[in-house]
Amino acid sequence: MRFTDRVTDPDPVLRALAHPLRLRMMTLIWPGPMSAAELARELGVSHALASQHLRRLRTVGLAELAEERTRRGGRERRYRAVRGAPLSEQRDGSPLLAETLAHTLRERVAQRDPGGEGVTVDAELWVEPSVWQDVRHRLAALAMELHESARPPRTPGTERVGLSVMAFPMRDGGAAGGRTGESAQQDQSAQQDQRDQHADTEDGAGPAQDRPAPDHA
Repeated sequence: MRFTDRVTDPDPVLRALAHPLRLRMMTLIWPGPMSAAELARELGVSHALASQHLRRLRTVGLAELAEERTRRGGRERRYRAVRGAPLSEQRDGSPLLAETLAHTLRERVAQRDPGGEGVTVDAELWVEPSVWQDVRHRLAALAMELHESARPPRTPGTERVGLSVMAFPMRDGGAAGGRTGESAQQDQSAQQDQRDQHADTEDGAGPAQDRPAPDHA
């Protein structure tokens, strides 16, 4: 999937967050301010591209000017992330954010330290509402604790870690309603294949792949 700024959702914050590069920028400028040039070097992109994405974050209020300093005869502006939980607040844009997080997760997994210990969880559970609320608050607190402990990139004595979490209550779709999206499409495709094979057998021609190619001469 190629990510561009052509997101049709009217929420400007969602449009700003629904891009892997800008999500990484938000993480990088959380522990301390960085300039567009510093972000460009850390992300491996051009200065112009870093400036463009940083401008988008500033425009919607996700980043703010932290300091301005003289550097090599010019003025360098450094920006920091505005404190808050903008991802958790984007409930209506969950599918779009899920695509963005999945893209980011694939990139991070490719850089995983094979010798490092981690935590991998996948679940679809039924729990009491009080249990879910308690766990949700603790997850948010743990994520905030990790963010508050973050240091600028490549600070001596630190370890680079990746974290992607998306936990939420689900609709009660029942046994049939739970199979949606890609799973439902796969089921429909399999059922259609079975019908096609049954029709081929009734015609006496065997499966379609076994038929001789038509003679167009």
